[in-house]
Amino acid sequence: MALISLNNLSLSFGDPPLFEELNLQINADERLCLLGRNGAGKSTLMKVISGNVVPDSGDVSRQKKIRIALLDQDVPDELSGSVHDVVSADLPLHQTGPPMVDIVLTRMQLDPYASFEALSVGLKRRTLLAKALATSPDILLLDEPTNHLDIEAIAWLEAFLLKQRFTILFVTHDRLLTRHLATRILELDQGRLSSWECDYPTYLKRREELAAAEAEQQKQFDRKLAEEEVWIRQGIRARRTRNEGRVRSLESMREARRNRRPETGDVRLQVNSGEKSSKRVIVAKDLSFSYGDTTVVDGFSTTIQRGDKIGFIGPNGAGKTTLLRLLLGDLQPHQGSVTHGMRLQVAYFDQLREQLDDERTVFETVAEGTDQVTFNGKSKHVISYLKDFLFTPARSRSPVKVLSGGERNRLLLAKLFTSPANVLALDEPTNDLDAETLEILEAMVVDFAGTVLLISHDRTFLDNVVTSTIAFEGDHNIHEYVGGYNDWLRQRRDPGSDVAKEKSDGTDRKTSAQRRAKLSYNDQRELSGLPAQIDTMETLRQDLYATLAEPKSYTDGTDIPDLNNRLERVNDELDAAYLRWEALESAREG
Repeated sequence: MALISLNNLSLSFGDPPLFEELNLQINADERLCLLGRNGAGKSTLMKVISGNVVPDSGDVSRQKKIRIALLDQDVPDELSGSVHDVVSADLPLHQTGPPMVDIVLTRMQLDPYASFEALSVGLKRRTLLAKALATSPDILLLDEPTNHLDIEAIAWLEAFLLKQRFTILFVTHDRLLTRHLATRILELDQGRLSSWECDYPTYLKRREELAAAEAEQQKQFDRKLAEEEVWIRQGIRARRTRNEGRVRSLESMREARRNRRPETGDVRLQVNSGEKSSKRVIVAKDLSFSYGDTTVVDGFSTTIQRGDKIGFIGPNGAGKTTLLRLLLGDLQPHQGSVTHGMRLQVAYFDQLREQLDDERTVFETVAEGTDQVTFNGKSKHVISYLKDFLFTPARSRSPVKVLSGGERNRLLLAKLFTSPANVLALDEPTNDLDAETLEILEAMVVDFAGTVLLISHDRTFLDNVVTSTIAFEGDHNIHEYVGGYNDWLRQRRDPGSDVAKEKSDGTDRKTSAQRRAKLSYNDQRELSGLPAQIDTMETLRQDLYATLAEPKSYTDGTDIPDLNNRLERVNDELDAAYLRWEALESAREG
């Protein structure tokens, strides 16, 4: 028997309805991930299941005495008191004494005497999760549980949830969490709910196959409808002999076409490209910065070159945003220096979205006193531009203060991308974005020809985008690594792990830090840049070969000897680059 059954649910806050005749059964020991675009109604559906929202029609059947706990995506403003007080506030009446509270606080590494109001947002979210768990729920509803959590906390949460025995229904934009945790996928799309009895990777494959089949089906339907419309308009003779059943069929097809909901569409993200910056974008030497007696950055140096895509990772409060602002010149270091290259044009996406004025409309935020934006040399009406970011004309006239978190993110991206840029500084751009928009943002960042500085706790996003990682590793230690999140996991400085890595003959294996010591900082930078250089030379060589293979090159005045000389030089440079890459790799592996 299902723990919860939703039967023919419908709910509307306007037109179109949020849900239409929605059905769902939730069984014991399932871990269900609810997917859907921003605004599809995922959070509302969670509140219907928990009993906090009543549907317009249909019913929700729950087993008797079932306990449901909901972790909302927002931290309530009214909560106060100690962590222990907050966690124990919703204990069931039958539960006497605090054993479960103490167990949960210990497992979640929370100080029971700490003031809730004084906690960081990440620790407040962890406390609210502890509050939900302390009720010993049969079903735990998690709405964006990774929001405001750092990578370490997200990894802990993932491992914790995998060990639990209760049913979990969760909404998240963290694709790695979904991949590891979900046993069934629910998809809410245009008011309809579909259930996929599989894990996330299998869902992605099946969903793509279904989308292709549906597109073909709609294509056939539209072709048939067009043919019937031609037939019905063939004139008096055709109308006299027409089949009345065929006419009724055409009316049904017209009705079906009218009722077909339009596709939501995809965000179309493009950067308003600036002019090319100098090769060296930012050079930082021996940076140090403190807030009072608290040191945040201590003796950090780096060189950022054009085309680098650098990720910043570390615990909440470690100083990632501070370092980013130091590199951009928004903060002045207490010691050391930051030198910028020429022609830098920076688009800065701030974590707190402080560039958005709640009292202005979406249109006014982007328009800045006009109704046109200039994008890559072409003028475009603001309403048309905002449609690329999924804002309808009506939504474009809404005040910023009514926007959801995902909409605010899209609006800030829309505002930033109206200005030419060759450096993107993105501080937590992935919060509240749905999976489709995340993937489009990823593709845009990868294709961006300029330089990217990215702070994110999204492990998949980091792996797919960045070429190197600056990691805050405690006690003011900031180190740079080649690659993304998983590359950092393999390379990171972990003294405890070196003890366990002893050779069978009793001699200590060289630590990763010792192996890296064989490469100087400049060598590490050179090694990280060589793949891109080799790729550029390979492309140039292919172009030269293609030109030499073209017959018209020998009749249109092309300097063939010069092409051959250039090709020879490129081949020599490629050989040297490969040898250098192999030498540096060998030294690093040591």
